Amino acid sequence: MKRLTSTQDLINLATDLVDFAVAQGADEAEVAIGQGEEFNVDIRHQEIENLTQAQTRGVSLRLIKDKKTASASSSDLDRKTLEELIKGALKRLELTEPDPWHGLPEITSPAWPAEKLQLYDPKIKEIPPEVKIDLARQTEKIALEDKRITNSHGASFSSLESFRVLANSKGFVGHYQETSFSLAVGLQAGETDNRAEDFWGHSSRFFDRLDSPEEIARKAIERTTRLLHPRKIPTQQVPVVFEPEMTAWLLGFLFICVSGTSIYQKTSFLVDKLGQTVAGKNIEVIDDGLLPAKLGSRPFDREGVPCAKTIVIEKGRLNSYLLDTYSARRLGLKSTGNASGSGVRPNNFYLQPGNTSPAEFISSLEKGFLLVRTIGHGLNPVTGEISRGAFGLWIEKGELAYPVAEVTISGNLQDILNQVIFIGNDLEFRSAVCGPTIAVAGLTVAGN
Repeated sequence: MKRLTSTQDLINLATDLVDFAVAQGADEAEVAIGQGEEFNVDIRHQEIENLTQAQTRGVSLRLIKDKKTASASSSDLDRKTLEELIKGALKRLELTEPDPWHGLPEITSPAWPAEKLQLYDPKIKEIPPEVKIDLARQTEKIALEDKRITNSHGASFSSLESFRVLANSKGFVGHYQETSFSLAVGLQAGETDNRAEDFWGHSSRFFDRLDSPEEIARKAIERTTRLLHPRKIPTQQVPVVFEPEMTAWLLGFLFICVSGTSIYQKTSFLVDKLGQTVAGKNIEVIDDGLLPAKLGSRPFDREGVPCAKTIVIEKGRLNSYLLDTYSARRLGLKSTGNASGSGVRPNNFYLQPGNTSPAEFISSLEKGFLLVRTIGHGLNPVTGEISRGAFGLWIEKGELAYPVAEVTISGNLQDILNQVIFIGNDLEFRSAVCGPTIAVAGLTVAGN
């Protein structure tokens, strides 16, 4: 395996390439270099189905001249090769059309120190592949010991260690190191005419904070077996309780709608809604790239703009879109530090939790539907309309009565945000987009 380049060498390479591009005639230049090592193993029925251990490296270039932009990328870190790549990109600029909104950001504040964000676990260098494989194998083994589980879709363990450096001709040079670990298992319960499937997993920046195989297997078994022997229900409007994973799904749709790309392309129902009430007063949605040890945290975005805490919706009012430099200029606004390199991405995008437990709220319902999974498409950001196939549990007299299948939930995202009657206290940052349990009044659950 080829030896990894030192971090200082990568920093020097990035800054040298920026200087070279400007010397060759670019008005502005940006160089991003990433290097790391990834590991992934998939175990099914205790046998290794897939095993990957690889070093990753890549360089991305963005050159701007006369408001024309050209991009290039390579996995070869040879300086001469990259210099030729820059020359070729500059020639391609002549074939492109100018765009007045192109250009690097004007960065006026320093990035938050990466070490304060707790993004890197040095223990990653100490964990042998055998330990990683055994964790996946243990997780599946524990799950299959439950007699209700009839099949395994497999267990997986993955880890990633990476170093990122960004330099540009505005004088920005930044870098940080990060790690991530994940462990998951997918299961099947029941026979052919009564089959339920689900999974559970956990991801963390730190190996020692990863959930144990026992905990992941237990949760996967619970989530899978609770869906056995589903019933059908008649079409009706009832309170719908969204589990945290389903709240995250809903927030993922909201993110698309507040993304600057969707706004300037006018493909969102939130176009021209800044400053307006778009949700109930109990709704506060935040994007924060500076939460220590969280999966969406980073000191600066893909353009070098420092990440920050952005209150997107406050007491139901739409305060901000989420923007990269290009979409911000198109809209006459400022970047929020959400650039991905090819558009806009969330940092840690979440719904502020409440103070009451989901169990306490569910016990107060005469009837309702606990949404645990959706299938299909049925999301329209232009109108906010939602229509998805759904699985869940029926709530009756404050109890989870029985599983429900073959239903569809439908509504409008803005209506849903205005009809949230409960926000739970169970927020966990399991991904970059997350939320607590919520309940929405009067959604249509279409069955028989």
